[in-house]
Amino acid sequence: MFSSKSKSEIEIPASSSGTSLIGAGTIIKGDVISSGDIRIDGTLKGNISGSAKVLIGAEGVVEGDIEGQQADILGKVSGKIIIKELLNLRGKAAIKGNISAGKLQVEPTVSFNGQCHVGEGSVANVVEMPADEEHAIAQ
Repeated sequence: MFSSKSKSEIEIPASSSGTSLIGAGTIIKGDVISSGDIRIDGTLKGNISGSAKVLIGAEGVVEGDIEGQQADILGKVSGKIIIKELLNLRGKAAIKGNISAGKLQVEPTVSFNGQCHVGEGSVANVVEMPADEEHAIAQ
C-alpha cells in the first residue's frame, strides 16, 4: 500500500515533453528552441523552433519565424510559419507572413496576409515572398 522508497529516493522521469511558458506581460528578445510544447502568452521578438506543439495565446505576440510539428495560433504573428502537421488559426489571430503546413484549419475571424502552402510535401517547398510584395502587403 505504501511505497518503500523515501521521498528523496523517488525517481522523477526526465520530461522532454514538458511545456514551456512565456507568460502575459513578459517580453523576450531572442530565439527559442524547445523539444517540448511551448506556449506564448507574452511577447517574443525572435524565432521559435520546436519539435512538438507551439501555442500562441490570444494575447501572445511573436515577431519572428515559427517552426514546429503542430501549432495553435490565437494571437499575432509577424513572420514565416512552417508546421509539419496541423496548423490551427483560431479566434482573432492575425498573421503577417507566409504559411506552410501539412494541414490547415482557419476560423472565419482570423486575419491573414501572405502566401499559403498546404499539403503533403509543401513544408519542404516554401518559397520566400519577394520584398516588393511584402512591402505592398504591409501598407
